[in-house]
Amino acid sequence: MKLRVATYNIHKGVTSFGGRPRILALKQALAQLDADILFLQEVQGRHDLNALRHASNWPQQGQHEYLAGDTHHSAYGMNAVYDHGHHGNALISRFAISSFRNQDVSDHSYESRGILHCVVPVEGVEVHCYVVHLGLFAGGRRRQTEALIEAVRNSSPPDAPLLIAGDFNDWTNQLSRTLYQSLGVVEVFDQPLGNAKGLMNGLRRMGGLSAPIRPARTFPAMMPWLRLDRIYLRGFKVNTAQVLSDGPWARLSDHAPIVSELHLA
Repeated sequence: MKLRVATYNIHKGVTSFGGRPRILALKQALAQLDADILFLQEVQGRHDLNALRHASNWPQQGQHEYLAGDTHHSAYGMNAVYDHGHHGNALISRFAISSFRNQDVSDHSYESRGILHCVVPVEGVEVHCYVVHLGLFAGGRRRQTEALIEAVRNSSPPDAPLLIAGDFNDWTNQLSRTLYQSLGVVEVFDQPLGNAKGLMNGLRRMGGLSAPIRPARTFPAMMPWLRLDRIYLRGFKVNTAQVLSDGPWARLSDHAPIVSELHLA
């Protein structure tokens, strides 16, 4: 079984400066990405002001439904609610989504955060997918990571194929080791690949040494420097993994997407 997966913080479908709509261009770009499963953050289920302000460039339905279109399935986890709408995480899948549940992991009233858990049957195998967007403060991220670990342990079998992806806001990379040790996952850029870095890290682990964990740089999109976005996996092997920051991807959001081709181990 092969899968092409991606994670992307779409910044509510508007530009960082000026709030100009980008949701139509986002749909076109994501279609060209041809991902089987998309893990999306900052997805607006409703925004009445933008719908009025940009009537000709704004979808009538929620962004998750609009991006899924007629070819994909979607699940939405509403996290932040305000007078004129709401936003949260979403999963867009080429395959049917058999079940989903959104868990509130907000650490304080100023940041609404959630974990969206979806079960996606792929060729007779249930793949457990978790879409996350962690908080801006280190203490909150640690507590949210503990909640994520507990949620995964309570909602998926220990041998089930697993994908955890999203915006971790973990620019100092304090959380990867905890997830590795607690859930047995690996980040896509840290699994041994057919390149010098992957081979060296694999040899170090085989020798019982601790190889450095360095997720990709994804923020800001125009010149990625901070390592915020991740795809962690269990039960899969990584064929390819890359950050898309050239061409339109530099302008569609403040984050660059990660796309990875996997196959079931």
